[in-house]
Order: sequence, then C-alpha cells, then structure tokens
Amino acid sequence: MSAVLFIVFVVGLAIGVPIALAMGGAGLLALAIDGNLSLLSVPQRFFDGINSFPLMAVPFFILAADLMTASGITTALLRFAGAMVGHVRGGMGHVNVVTSVMFAGISGSALADAAGPGAIETRMMARSGYDKAYSAALSAATSVIGPIIPPSIVMVIYALTDSRVTVAGLFLAGVVPGLLMGLALMAMNHYLSLKRGYGTVGTAPSWGVRLRALWKATPVLLMPAIIIAGILTGLFTPTEASAVAVFYALFIGLFVTRTLNTRLIGKVLLQSGLVTSAALIIVSMASLFAWLLTLLQIPQAIGAAIGGMTTDPVAIMLIVMVFVLICGLFIDTLPAVIILVPVLAPLSEQFGIHPLHFAMAIVLNLTIGLATPPVGGVLFVMSSVARLRLEELTRAILPLLAALLVVLLAVVLIPSLSTFVPGLFGYAR
Repeated sequence: MSAVLFIVFVVGLAIGVPIALAMGGAGLLALAIDGNLSLLSVPQRFFDGINSFPLMAVPFFILAADLMTASGITTALLRFAGAMVGHVRGGMGHVNVVTSVMFAGISGSALADAAGPGAIETRMMARSGYDKAYSAALSAATSVIGPIIPPSIVMVIYALTDSRVTVAGLFLAGVVPGLLMGLALMAMNHYLSLKRGYGTVGTAPSWGVRLRALWKATPVLLMPAIIIAGILTGLFTPTEASAVAVFYALFIGLFVTRTLNTRLIGKVLLQSGLVTSAALIIVSMASLFAWLLTLLQIPQAIGAAIGGMTTDPVAIMLIVMVFVLICGLFIDTLPAVIILVPVLAPLSEQFGIHPLHFAMAIVLNLTIGLATPPVGGVLFVMSSVARLRLEELTRAILPLLAALLVVLLAVVLIPSLSTFVPGLFGYAR
C-alpha cells in the first residue's frame, strides 16, 4: 500500500498531473488495491479535510487581498516606498522590497504578491534600466515574504495541522523573520546594484513629501494592524479577523479610493472564488494523503530514522530543514504543509524544540520553495508576466535565494527570532 501510494504520487508529479489530483489519485488507488478499507473513506476524508471553521479564514483573506488590489492600493504603497528608499543606490529594487513587505500585511499569499505588485514592480524596474531578468527575479523573491508577515494562509493551514500552535502565535512568529527577509533582499539588491551599475543615487524627497505619501498609504497599512490588534485583544478570532478584513477592504475601495463598483466587485468575487476553490481542493486531497501516511505509520518511521542520526536538537533542525527544502523543490506549499507537518512535528516535541520555532522554520523553508525551480509557483507567474524563459529567471534569482537561505539558517539557529514577539503576548511559553 505504501509503495503504491508513493509510486503513483511521484509518477503523477513527473508527468505533470496537478498535485491535488496526484495526491487524491494515489490515495484512491492505494485504497483500492489494498482492499481492506472501504472506498467510502475517500469522500469522507475529502470532506473532513475542509470541514473546519478556522479554514474559513482562507477564502476571506484571499478575497480581502483581491479587493485591496482592485482598490488601487498598490500605487499608494509604491509611492510611499519610493519616497522612503527610492533615492538610494538600487532604489527601484529597494522600492520593490519595501512594497512587498507592506503588501504582505494584506495578502498572505506569495502568488497574490507576484501577480499584483510584482508585475508592476518588474515593469518599473525594467524601465529604470535594470536587467529584465533581474527585475522579475527580485519581484519573485520579494513575493515570498507574503506568507511570512501576517496574515498568512499557509500559517492558518499549519495551525490546523499541528494543534500545539495557534494561528495568532504563528502570525506573531512571522514578524521578525519577514522583516529579516526584506533586509536581506535589500542588502543583496544593494550589492548587485553596485556591482552591475543599477540605479543612481538621487536627492532624498523632503519630509513633507514623505509624510503625504505615508498619509495616502495609511488606510492600507492599518489593515494588518487592525487584524493583529483584534486577535490579540480577543475582540475577534483569526477566522473572524479575516471577515473583518473583507469589510475593511470594501470600505477602502468604496469610500476611500472609490475605485470599486458593482461590476468590479463581481469580477473580484469570481477571481477569489476560483483561487479559493483551487486551494481547498488541494487541502482536501492532501488530507486523504496525510491520513494514509498516518495509517501506514510512515511519520513514526521517518521520525525514528531522523532521531537515530543524532540527539542534538540543532542537528535535528538542520536535518529536517534539508529534508523540507528538498521536498519544497517539488511540492507546493499547502500540500507540503499538510503532508509533512504530521510527519515532522512530533520531532520537535521529542527533542525539546519549541513548536513555534519549529513551525516558523518549516513555513519559511517551504515558502522559499515557491521561488525555486522546478515547480516554484512564483517563478511561473513572473516568467509569464515578464515574458521570460524560466531558465533566465532561474539564473537571475540564485543570489537572491542565497540571501533568503541565510535568513532561514538564522531562524533555525536562533530560536528567539521566532519566539520573541509571540512571547511578549504570552504565545511562546
């Protein structure tokens, strides 16, 4: 049964079958060939995988991000970022990073960042004299910050998979690593700009200009603050916070920017529905796959194998991170979380690793996989947007991936980067 499950899954991925169908088909075929369990388990597991109140946060966060994007908030973010860092060497690249950090507090999705601000930033950088491949690569790398700075769809799924962490705790754990990712990418952009002659040093805008840009961006920047403050004060749960985010996005689009209308809202609802459907199909199919892994005691076998290598928690973390990084090269983030977390999370308890530290390292590792070949989702988005071959984009993104991996290593080796902020609010005891 184990052999059928893995062979069908791997073959499905190799021949280009969508990962949701590869997982669901592998599970169905494994059950059918084994014959000891009823095939009614298949629809039951599909339904159980998405029959969750906290999971309702996923479609709401997707809709809120789409509404904010349709409201034209990207322009306000770009202007504010440009006023703050656009005048320094490699300024447009820095604007790219800063805009993505701010947009991450709205979207919670790397693909949303890549398809929205990422596409605009790529064109702006190319027009400013940056190499087209590097422009797209930087946009792809910065979009990875989206699932790390709260809110985060991936973190919601992780918290549903591992009961030892909460959505609020994970949201807070992502603040410092997300900011470190932004700083690392800005440092690498500065180095590459000096080396390749990108951008010029300009005159810094006056503080009056900067304050006006901040004022116009304030309604957008308030959204993540409202979400986090509401959750921490107990005013609403993370799921309810996602619904609040939708109403706030509607308010901004209808009464502040005044760009939303009935026709545009209809388009946004359709787009969000399609994205949500794709995400929930992946979650439901992955739940069947994860259930079979548990049934076959594969998590225990992998845990025993890793635990047999060493008893040092740091070494365990490094081994797990290499394993997850390899998996992230071939498996998308959401199914990877559902499949890998039940397998690996028990190791953190076994070796005394803080669950938030472990969770943050896993989430960060898998989101970096979104920008790595051969199946990195944001690479395909940016390749399509910038009309570049995937090979060109892959070569251009390598130094940026190196910067992100340095941040990952820091998060692995320094637990307080993940636990300090949650600890301030009582989530990392």
